[in-house]
Amino acid sequence: MNLNDATYISFSTFRKNGDSVETPVWFAPSIAQTSTEDKNSYYIFSAGEAGKVKRLRNFSRSRIAPCTVTGRILGDWHDSEAVILESVEQIKTAHAALVKHYGWQMRMLDISSKLSGKFNKRAYIKVTLKESLA
Repeated sequence: MNLNDATYISFSTFRKNGDSVETPVWFAPSIAQTSTEDKNSYYIFSAGEAGKVKRLRNFSRSRIAPCTVTGRILGDWHDSEAVILESVEQIKTAHAALVKHYGWQMRMLDISSKLSGKFNKRAYIKVTLKESLA
């Protein structure tokens, strides 16, 4: 299965000892598509204090693969670099991509997150593939 055809990707980050930790996550391709990097970039979000976010603060190395909601891998792994987005503009871009990709589901999750006080505690992450999929 192709990354862009998947509903979930397995996002793999690395511990200090080199072990990988895979997590199935929602994702959205970059909607900017203005540069080669954008065409090979995806956005994900997470709770701000989640393990994957903490691991990314140590190492930007990551990899992604299409998967099911339970994490069963459906395609090839792709090496990538991931960064936690800091600027308001970058976060708005990432959120817009996720809303475009998931529509009403993302909007409902946003409402739930706002009601529970978790919305502003999210971390948005940009994942850029090391090789082009084209």
